Amino acid sequence: MEETPWSRPSMDDLKHVLESFGNNDAVNLRNVDRLELSVPAEVKTSRGNTISAMTREISRQGLGLLHKGMLNPGEVIVKLASETREFEYRVNIMWCTPCENGMFISGGEFVTKPEN
Repeated sequence: MEETPWSRPSMDDLKHVLESFGNNDAVNLRNVDRLELSVPAEVKTSRGNTISAMTREISRQGLGLLHKGMLNPGEVIVKLASETREFEYRVNIMWCTPCENGMFISGGEFVTKPEN
């Protein structure tokens, strides 16, 4: 299968990007603890485009994503799926920045609370 510029990042892509950040000994100034989470996701933008992504981390307040292509700040729909269920969240993308190999990382806050 041929890879397109908008195809879902692989687990190797995610691992490579996370390793490129190196071991950062900086103090964590985050208000909420985050859990590493690497699962496939789909992001539907306000224009109706669907971007394949991988989650990087998740907390009670938001999540981080890895994807190909820029996401503009604003509200999107993020779909995550397990083997038995599909989850859909409204997320306000707060930031998006380029990293290696044409990849982008972004972070956003949940507009609606995730299910427990």
